[in-house]
Amino acid sequence: MSDDDISRQRQEIDDVDRRIVELLNERARLAMVIGRLKGSGPVYRPEREAEVLRNVAAGAVGPLPAGSLTRIYTEVMSACRALEGRIAVGYLGPAGTFTEMAVGRHFGQAVDAVPCGSIDEVIRKAEAGSVQFAVLPVENSTEGAIGRTMDLLVNTSLRICGEVVLKVRQNLMAAADKAPGSFSRVYSHAQSLGQCASWLAQNMPNAERVAVSSNAEAARIAAGEADACAIGPEAAALKYGLKVLAADVQDDAKNMTRFLVLGKDDLRPTGMDRTSLVMSAPNRPGAVLELISPFAQNGVSMTRIESRPARTGQWEYLFFVDIEGHQADAAVAMAIGEIRMKAPFLKVLGSYPAAQTLAQ
Repeated sequence: MSDDDISRQRQEIDDVDRRIVELLNERARLAMVIGRLKGSGPVYRPEREAEVLRNVAAGAVGPLPAGSLTRIYTEVMSACRALEGRIAVGYLGPAGTFTEMAVGRHFGQAVDAVPCGSIDEVIRKAEAGSVQFAVLPVENSTEGAIGRTMDLLVNTSLRICGEVVLKVRQNLMAAADKAPGSFSRVYSHAQSLGQCASWLAQNMPNAERVAVSSNAEAARIAAGEADACAIGPEAAALKYGLKVLAADVQDDAKNMTRFLVLGKDDLRPTGMDRTSLVMSAPNRPGAVLELISPFAQNGVSMTRIESRPARTGQWEYLFFVDIEGHQADAAVAMAIGEIRMKAPFLKVLGSYPAAQTLAQ
């Protein structure tokens, strides 16, 4: 290909870029008109943005994959939304954690991300209205449920309004560029240490494993200790000036963490929804089977069930259940109604758009 051919192709790209910019500005103007029509209504509607992203993914015919297009459009919607007004999102901090990455993946970068020191603090800020939404980890495909998140869902007035499924890539990082086996301590969150247990046993068998409050905190500590390293996301290494000594040190290459987005409003159905609820069962043989049987009888698919102590001190348990569909769907409403008549306690935690499982 000659220089002239390359020049012509670049000119075509410049022309396309100009049209893209014009269309982006037209989209932003339309978003501002809708904002004025809504008046004091919410700036962010999770169900509407989920529908936009699904339409974008459905129209991905190449060469750009659906995952790339949805990430681009997340930022487009985030920038347009910010023209109406920025929203504040609380998350389990500090900055540099996987939860902060989940905020960006779901809301885009044009939000005020507010790090909090604990899951309890995130919930309190959202309940008090100092942030409009909360993002919290709820389960990991390797290490299981995040107990504190589940416990707090029982009593909070917040509703689940979204979910984010993030592929977790763990990295070994340190201030000193040394072989992994030469470090005496490795810091990380307990869940991350568990996700990398086999790799650590093989590559750092003599290193003390120290659990701390977050991966970002682990990186901060390791930055000040020459004989220590940390495990966490690449973002934490960048934030604290650490070198990534080994990438993808998680034991399971498909390691995923699921995060919940919490807000104050119920959402309308989108056609591809998930509903989460928590309930208790009478203390008698077969009670749990009897309790969940209305799902099967009404053709409702149950995707997850998890038990947690009810914290009554009497060996009682709560059951957290995820099902396909929206609580307003006829079959789901029928099943929940039947369970409500059987369960001593039942709370619908929210119906929300199911996360897209696109390449990350």
